[in-house]
Amino acid sequence: MRSALLIILSASYLLVVSACRHPQTSSPNTKEEPLTDLLEGNKRFASHHATHPHSSGERMKSLEAGQHPPIAVICCSDSRVPPEIIFDQGLGDMFVVRTAGNLLGGLEIGSVEYAVEHLGVKEILVMGHRECGAVKAFIQGGATPGHIRDIVDSIRAEQEIKQVPGNDKNLLNDCIQANILHGIHQLKKESAMITEKIREGKLQIHGACYDLTLGKVVIIRE
Repeated sequence: MRSALLIILSASYLLVVSACRHPQTSSPNTKEEPLTDLLEGNKRFASHHATHPHSSGERMKSLEAGQHPPIAVICCSDSRVPPEIIFDQGLGDMFVVRTAGNLLGGLEIGSVEYAVEHLGVKEILVMGHRECGAVKAFIQGGATPGHIRDIVDSIRAEQEIKQVPGNDKNLLNDCIQANILHGIHQLKKESAMITEKIREGKLQIHGACYDLTLGKVVIIRE
């Protein structure tokens, strides 16, 4: 009898330890505050306590039938800014669109619209980062080869960028922030679908900037 009781207690202990090591997380499409979840993940990453959730074979298997990410993240292609890592997220947690300078054209906006209309995305995050090479290229000027010129010309044409004084002491950082705000304004202006979802209270758009040195993401207010 005593042996049986010890076996039961040992099994219960192992279940508790397993649950602590591998906490159950809600399915992505049930998260009510997706941005908050991302920011909490970024705190873990920046403090070197990332948990690397939703990376198991079981998670991969569960997503075979479809995806329902609660948030879309538009960010730069810079290799130092992988959103899944800096937000400590995993498979199926985010719908990600990446371009140099987090720039948006028809294809990128269409991708975001797909996430909103067909995948049920509730929030959109437009994220730039410190020391952005695309914005630096615009500020430095000079000749740009090939289609890199298209990137620089796109940034130069942004109204928010034009409003930043050329003698600004924080020119690079202020231009990066202006570029982020442009992405938000562009989505609202060029996508009737996104505008309608916002009007209905079914969608929110946020801006953010990632600090390469600190590993932290800061929300940018309009």
